[in-house]
Amino acid sequence: MRKLLSLLAIGLVVTSGLQAQESGYAFVSNEISHSISVIDLGKNTVVATIPLPGRARGIQTSPDQRRVYVAMSDDKPQFVGPADAIAVIDVAARKLVTTYRAGSDPEQFAVTPDGARLYASNEDGGTATAIDLHTGKQLSTFVVGIEPEGVAVSPNGRWVYVTSETSNSVSVIDVARHKVVANLLVDLRPRAAVFSPDGSRVYVTAEVGGTMTVIDVKTHDIVNTTPIEHGEGKPVGVVTSPDGKRIYVASGRTGTLSVIDAASLKTVTTVRVGKRPWGVAITRDGKYVYTANGLSNDVSVVDTETNKVVATVKVGARPWGVTLVR
Repeated sequence: MRKLLSLLAIGLVVTSGLQAQESGYAFVSNEISHSISVIDLGKNTVVATIPLPGRARGIQTSPDQRRVYVAMSDDKPQFVGPADAIAVIDVAARKLVTTYRAGSDPEQFAVTPDGARLYASNEDGGTATAIDLHTGKQLSTFVVGIEPEGVAVSPNGRWVYVTSETSNSVSVIDVARHKVVANLLVDLRPRAAVFSPDGSRVYVTAEVGGTMTVIDVKTHDIVNTTPIEHGEGKPVGVVTSPDGKRIYVASGRTGTLSVIDAASLKTVTTVRVGKRPWGVAITRDGKYVYTANGLSNDVSVVDTETNKVVATVKVGARPWGVTLVR
């Protein structure tokens, strides 16, 4: 009887843990296998794999949750081929429905809050391209820094920030005026950028510099640069909690996720995840963070209350980014 009660207790704990998981799906871009892995967040298992015609890297969900966009490129640098495009995936059908031309070698992008436009970085071209998501046509091309990578759009849709890893710069695009209005020098090899939920700040990671730069959006001035893991981190992907109180930074080559207090900019803790975490996403309620781990070919699920990995999900070859769908 005692053994039976123990087994029942274990079963209750496992069931409770499963019920605590999120509903919805994670879409994970796999760069080497040219595919998207779809993870059921309630079960933490892959339920579908969507093939793509190019290297899949940056990935975002449309504001209405009906589409997932994926930045793809071919394997030929400085060459604009058919695989250099933004793939459009129908979430319900779980299949590729069309592609949009997006200039040479698109890597990351951001979608405006109204879902009308997409801004993509063109790594080979030193430009950023604006696309009309209703027609799929290119609207504008902006000259930014050398090897642009990270792209973030402000919550009000007014500003687009583009990081450039070789020129160590951040370009600011005024969406209303269709022009670059500021360029800032930041730490070495800036990778990704994200706005705070209130739109007052932008956080920019610098992989070689081992830091995170904080930019005041009102003035477009740098207000702080804080080291990640005492400057030994290799920060790449970054996301904020929905309430803006925490910043989660994936450090690729150190295999960790840094949890930063947004008010003090101090590190709360560092969580060991899979090998070379790159893209990172957080649930709407802020309870779970997901990292796409490029060298261990899996996704780590981190409980933000305990700051511990609660699940690891195997996906395709070299997962790059992750986005969540309700």
